[in-house]
Amino acid sequence: MPNLYVIATPIGNLEDMTLRGIRVLGEVDAILCEDTRVTAKLLQKYDIQKTLISYHSHSKLSKVEKVFELLAEGKNLALVSDAGTPCISDPGVMLVSEIRERMSRFRLDIHIVPIPGPSAVISALSASGLPSSEFLFLGFLPHKKGRETLFKEIAASERTVAFYESPHRILKALESLQKFAPKKKIVIARELTKIYEEFVSGTATELLAHFEAHKDTVRGEFVIIVR
Repeated sequence: MPNLYVIATPIGNLEDMTLRGIRVLGEVDAILCEDTRVTAKLLQKYDIQKTLISYHSHSKLSKVEKVFELLAEGKNLALVSDAGTPCISDPGVMLVSEIRERMSRFRLDIHIVPIPGPSAVISALSASGLPSSEFLFLGFLPHKKGRETLFKEIAASERTVAFYESPHRILKALESLQKFAPKKKIVIARELTKIYEEFVSGTATELLAHFEAHKDTVRGEFVIIVR
């Protein structure tokens, strides 16, 4: 039975790669990745040499067909993202969905195997100090359409809510939270597992003041947690 391994990769620190993940990357016939340059750096770290096949949000259906052909031939493949767990706010979900649909259509047994590891949202929640026995994860919020509606839902939620934001929109996100959820506690995790990793907390107003006073930190990747 051919295997498609869905392998989590480090979100920053390359030492966060799991032993199982390293072993499987060294055993598969080829690796599907968002950016071959990013994955090549990870493989170099662990002295792994493999064929890399690009698969990203702009990949065409022909790429999915090629992947399915390789699996149908009995090849073992790995799917990785640039950072974190594939298919979580990641284009890999489209590939896995299509492979599962074709498995049913062509009655082909393919074992889709998750190999867990780093996840930005889980890492942020674990160190946030906010309740996380249940939480709502929104991924990346839309740039325009439906964005205000989501902030209203965040304000009304009785659960912890987590989402990702870019440095270009982090201040606008805080302004929206200031407008719709001024009293809620917010924890922002920035550049997780990297040299400049930082956690800051407070109300939206307090966090806006923080970033106004530390403009050099409005960069990197952000996880926002609201309760």
